[in-house]
Amino acid sequence: MKQSYIVRMVVFGSLLAALLSLTVIGCIHEPSFPNSPQIEFQGFNRSTLKGGTGVGQQPRDSVLISITFKDGDEDLGNTLPLNAHDSAGYMQAGGWGNYKIRAFRLENNQYKEQSTGENNFLLFPRLSREGQKGPIEGTIDLKQIYYHGPSFKKYPTKYRIQIRDRALNGSNEIETDTISVPYPY
Repeated sequence: MKQSYIVRMVVFGSLLAALLSLTVIGCIHEPSFPNSPQIEFQGFNRSTLKGGTGVGQQPRDSVLISITFKDGDEDLGNTLPLNAHDSAGYMQAGGWGNYKIRAFRLENNQYKEQSTGENNFLLFPRLSREGQKGPIEGTIDLKQIYYHGPSFKKYPTKYRIQIRDRALNGSNEIETDTISVPYPY
């Protein structure tokens, strides 16, 4: 009698645990995001790097711009180095990579876009495994370097940023807060 009671209690306990597990698993919902990426500005992280010896070793400011992203079909980033087909696709669709940063410097109480050759074709690596599909979200840190040079002045600067996925769907364009960075004069 006692043994059958113990067996029934063990079976009942196991069934109850299984039922609770299925209930919890059923409550987890995969988020739903649009297939065009969406981004938001999170913040800056700046560090000043000391200069070394040799060419190109002057002091510089490293600015990390953190943005958050959401994408419905997990096709952000590229396998690097970029193959010729993907490169041609980006060139035909505006001539910029999978993200672009435009810098605006405050001069005479007006923000003016700063043209830099290094921000023309930018890429970040693939953010999901090959063949994986579904919604994805996270944070991307985008780096900008500003050399102090022999003569420089710090100017308030803000950025406009946009990303796009491998299907060339563009995100919203965001504008960051302002940060002071060095420019040569």
